[in-house]
Amino acid sequence: MLTRSENCPRRDACVQNGKGLIHMKDLTDQQGLYNHGRLFTHVVIDPGCSIGYHAHNHETEFYYVIKGEGVFNDDGKEIVVRPGDICATGYGQSHGMENRTSEPLEMIALIVTE
Repeated sequence: MLTRSENCPRRDACVQNGKGLIHMKDLTDQQGLYNHGRLFTHVVIDPGCSIGYHAHNHETEFYYVIKGEGVFNDDGKEIVVRPGDICATGYGQSHGMENRTSEPLEMIALIVTE
């Protein structure tokens, strides 16, 4: 299967009651993940914006940081993350991501289901 970049849906949304709008490009859908996941998205978090703190039950979400710097809230503990870092949250744990810098934060988000 091939998905051309120009065919990927794009959207801006407030995510999990975070600050500001998050820019998202959906790289595939559930069918493209062969029903083993529900989200595979390129995410851009502008300065001062965030993905709000939220839980994951019966699924795991991964963030792969591509560019910029973010503050990852890992089940209540804040950790600075940079390009190449991988964040994982699942099995009832909670997380969030905030951009406290003056440059955009880019990452890939992938949610896999049980």
